[in-house]
Amino acid sequence: EVQLVESGGGLVQPGGSLRLSCAASGFTFSSYAMSWVRQAPGKGLEWVSRINSGGDSTSYADSVKGRFTISRDNAKNTLYLQMNSLKPEDTAVYYCAKYQESSWSGPFDYWGQGTQVTVSS
Repeated sequence: EVQLVESGGGLVQPGGSLRLSCAASGFTFSSYAMSWVRQAPGKGLEWVSRINSGGDSTSYADSVKGRFTISRDNAKNTLYLQMNSLKPEDTAVYYCAKYQESSWSGPFDYWGQGTQVTVSS
């Protein structure tokens, strides 16, 4: 059974940092690209970042470029999102998602339960 379990969310002041983690199990983690997706209160899903299976190629939404860093540890089956210089508009539930195919094209087939990030003074 595929499982994606996010952690690391919380309340942080503007300008602060958080690191999210996503522990993966039930599939060969190192064979699949992964993404982070977020949903702000009352809004739709917004793609945040993606990383290829080997971890040497990444992509970011313009809204987070230069502030967030995606990474992965295939030995630990874990995906990360380092978030710096956080802004109130980064407040959202953050989900990790697995691509259906090994590359980062195409749909997601599994999602985590999400972790809440709140940026507020």
